[in-house]
Amino acid sequence: MQKRRFIDQTYREIEIPFPPKRIISLVPSQTELLFDLDLDEEIIGITKFCVHPEAKFKIKEKIGGTKQLNLAKIRSLKPDLIIGNKEENEQQQIEELMEEYPVWMSDIYNLKDALEMIKSIGELVDRQAKAKEIANEIQKSLEGLIIYPVKKVLYFIWKEPYMLAGKNTFIDEMLHRGGFENIIQEQRYPELSLEQLSSLKPDAVFLSSEPYPFKEKHVKTFQEIWPEAQIQLVDGELFSWYGSRLLKSANYFRALSGRFLL
Repeated sequence: MQKRRFIDQTYREIEIPFPPKRIISLVPSQTELLFDLDLDEEIIGITKFCVHPEAKFKIKEKIGGTKQLNLAKIRSLKPDLIIGNKEENEQQQIEELMEEYPVWMSDIYNLKDALEMIKSIGELVDRQAKAKEIANEIQKSLEGLIIYPVKKVLYFIWKEPYMLAGKNTFIDEMLHRGGFENIIQEQRYPELSLEQLSSLKPDAVFLSSEPYPFKEKHVKTFQEIWPEAQIQLVDGELFSWYGSRLLKSANYFRALSGRFLL
């Protein structure tokens, strides 16, 4: 089998058998993309959080969580390619895997990065045309969104401690694409108490379904702090998954924005 070299999004070069036949994916959004690129047979291992598509999740070998990989299980599967992400995977484990296997890493901060990742993975796994088609459809759907008026929001991703999506995150860009202004000015994912946030005046407070699974029972707490704001449980996958699930995001953002017009 021939070998080819590729550069990942952290500017590392890897060499893999091409096309790769034994792929392990360490990131849920990228796992779904790989399945959408028709790589059912090539995918030999996924994490316990790679829940889409559900039918594939049930039958594929699990190699731990995104930040707690089972390295022994990964070694037993003898992958010829591992695909991960700089933020979602734990650095020390990734570096250990890099000593033994070709590991291609994504690094996603915005939509441009996500589209580049999709097309790059398409080249990596010999599915260039399909990947380009997915990326183009995502770009067209999100760039075509025209939503007015813009609403000021807080986007919570965690509880105890409370953590929010701040600037320089993929979620921040998706909020902007959906017609929402993120009023958190801190970078990345700041930990802020509700007391610190109480002086802010959001139009809406978004409680994400992941990574912390906010539920209806949490709404009352936030409504007491911001009685005039709309407290909304939102599908975190459609704000934070940067693979082919983005195909569903534009319609979701449009519907979410429409709730403020009722």
